[in-house]
Amino acid sequence: MAMHIPKVGLQTMMKDGAKHYSGLEEAVYRNINACKEIANIIRSSFGPNGMNKMIVDHLDKLFVTNDAATIIQKLDVEHPAAKMVIDASGQQEHEAGDGTNFVIILAGKMLEKAEHLLRMGVAVADVIAGFEMACEKAQEILETLVCHTVEDPRDVETVAQALETCIGSKQAGLEQFIAKLVAEACLRILPKEATRLPFNVDNVRVCKILGSGVTSSTVLRGMVFTRGAAGVVSSAENARMAVYTADVDYGFTETKGTVLINSADELKQYSINEEQLLEQNIKGIKDAGVDVIVTSGKIGDMALHFCNRMDIMVVKTNSKFELKRLCRATRTTALPRFSPPAPSEIGHCDHVELKEIGDTTVTIFRQDDVQSAVSTIVIRGATANIMDDVERAIDDGVNNYKALTQDGRFVPGAGAAEIELALQLSSFGDTCAGLEQYAIKAFAEALEVVPQTLAENAGVKPKELVSKLYAAHQGGNKNAGFDNDTDSSEDIKDVVAANILDLYHTKRWGITYATQAACTVLRVDQIIMAKRAGGPKPPKQGNYDED
Repeated sequence: MAMHIPKVGLQTMMKDGAKHYSGLEEAVYRNINACKEIANIIRSSFGPNGMNKMIVDHLDKLFVTNDAATIIQKLDVEHPAAKMVIDASGQQEHEAGDGTNFVIILAGKMLEKAEHLLRMGVAVADVIAGFEMACEKAQEILETLVCHTVEDPRDVETVAQALETCIGSKQAGLEQFIAKLVAEACLRILPKEATRLPFNVDNVRVCKILGSGVTSSTVLRGMVFTRGAAGVVSSAENARMAVYTADVDYGFTETKGTVLINSADELKQYSINEEQLLEQNIKGIKDAGVDVIVTSGKIGDMALHFCNRMDIMVVKTNSKFELKRLCRATRTTALPRFSPPAPSEIGHCDHVELKEIGDTTVTIFRQDDVQSAVSTIVIRGATANIMDDVERAIDDGVNNYKALTQDGRFVPGAGAAEIELALQLSSFGDTCAGLEQYAIKAFAEALEVVPQTLAENAGVKPKELVSKLYAAHQGGNKNAGFDNDTDSSEDIKDVVAANILDLYHTKRWGITYATQAACTVLRVDQIIMAKRAGGPKPPKQGNYDED
């Protein structure tokens, strides 16, 4: 009798519990739907009228924001196709520092248009080829839409105007004030020698202090620590500084040792000798000219007593990153051992002082130089969530300034550049003979999602707005965009005259990454999921609606 051989298939070759999906219905459309869902979540948060999302993460921490990068990070998405789009938006964050929501929304709309073409019978290869052709053509057209260039990245007013659009999408109504803060903070750390040098965003710091309002925020040259001094000395002018990563205390051996003491006199003498050594050490630091000691280690009571007696200010910080930035701001060398520093290891700070901002005691290290190595924006706000949102807007502004120092070109914002691209890409599609023309026109229609979303979030009928924008652009007005002012009787305006501009660098990479993400998702024809590894199951998440 012949032995039965089971039917061979991928499911039978893998362990029990493995999953396999293939074909258009099971794999491609399933992936497209996941990407459309993630895009729909982000769409309502797009633009100055975008709504906030309330997210409670796995640590029960609350986030209320309309920043796409934060929303995506806290959602903790597991679907592999949706992760591809999220990775593309993450790469946009690294490259341009802004436009993460643009990448996700555009990629989701492109996949939605691709799904329609696939259901009509167009091959996946033709759709991908059309999208890639459209992306390449869009890059060419985008260069012709440049309407403004920042020639001097050192002028505060010019830079502030250039940053208003990206900050206004996060903090509508406060964009002029915040843009001025960001421009001042960035220009104060720009090197004097040249204008087109790599800009380090890490040199612009943010310090959040609860109380007052956002308009009370200020910019300082130097660093701000949200803690007071350890001793009684509370200020120092024209101070010489020593920074230690070691404890400000008695010296300890690296290994454990035993001291044999036979009498009380020996114990007393041992303690006196130890105190004398500590006093001599601190006296040596004072003789070296040091007025301020900053440490990330612990501070002993006896050492603090000697520092107070010798009029040395002592400041402690728990963050090694803050310590590193302080060394950069004051040109100090961090020492691993508590001992008198060499002259080359001592830094300088014009003003070190304790100050109360609201009910918070802070230590300020401020320089008088016009150009400082580090600048700090002190954010004020009524709640922690408000300050967190302002910090995200500032982060976008600083990253936009970095991109601006590399490429100062701008294109019209408020959907004007997208409509012009859609108009010219649609005409380009008519000149193509193959099936790619359908994908090129679908790409052009997908670009309409930007003005459509802006209109939806502002309560305006999107289809009417898009038709008005097309009419204006066909009439020769390439700068016609959506008027976000709901009090205005007209829906469209000249966005260049209104100073609503998008950075060319951000737009270019946004279109590139969205296209690459969409094409990568469309190329997947099978989903194979291995059996999950064993181990303890994660705890069940609570149902917050029951509360």
